[in-house]
Amino acid sequence: MEIVKVEAQVRTEFGKKHTKLVRKEGLVPAIIYGGGTTAAISVTPKAVKALVYTPDFKLAEITAGGETYTCILKDIVFHPLSDEITHIDFLRTIEGTPIKVEIPVAYKGKSPGVKEGGKLIVQMRKVKVKTTPDKLTDKLYVDIGELELGNSVRVRDIELPEGMELLTTGATPVAIVEVPRALKSADAAADATGAAPAGDADAAPEA
Repeated sequence: MEIVKVEAQVRTEFGKKHTKLVRKEGLVPAIIYGGGTTAAISVTPKAVKALVYTPDFKLAEITAGGETYTCILKDIVFHPLSDEITHIDFLRTIEGTPIKVEIPVAYKGKSPGVKEGGKLIVQMRKVKVKTTPDKLTDKLYVDIGELELGNSVRVRDIELPEGMELLTTGATPVAIVEVPRALKSADAAADATGAAPAGDADAAPEA
């Protein structure tokens, strides 16, 4: 699990006027909450870049006012026009206390359907889980080694570590091997003429 170290400043003033001043200084107002802790801080956009602009799941180790907090990035707000970060919520992790997070899905194995010319279409990049901080992982895996043309893997097929509970509905598709258009056309033509699809020797008419 990758940990991103973030140096932050403690904010002692609050309200819209103060947050505007923080942003004018090129900083991002943020808050840390959880475990009985609430800390108002500000960070530079550069300090959180590795947390925000990535598909990976990472922990943040935030140092502010002499205190260090291990957190996950819980929520982020972007300006609707400039896409600049305007606010961040960090959730502090507490040993033994379950948290809900979204973890990226990765794939292992080689799909037979893809080998036959199909295309793996990813329909869900992250799944929501509930677990304690010590069980956190940067990704979850699903095996596509037996995934044929037109078939899909679902949330329930994800390999789940012990002590982790899936919160996303198990029947939800994660990825599907799409049948290529050329193969669809060949099959449709074969059905229309009553002929066997190309390569189907068993169905060819006898001489």
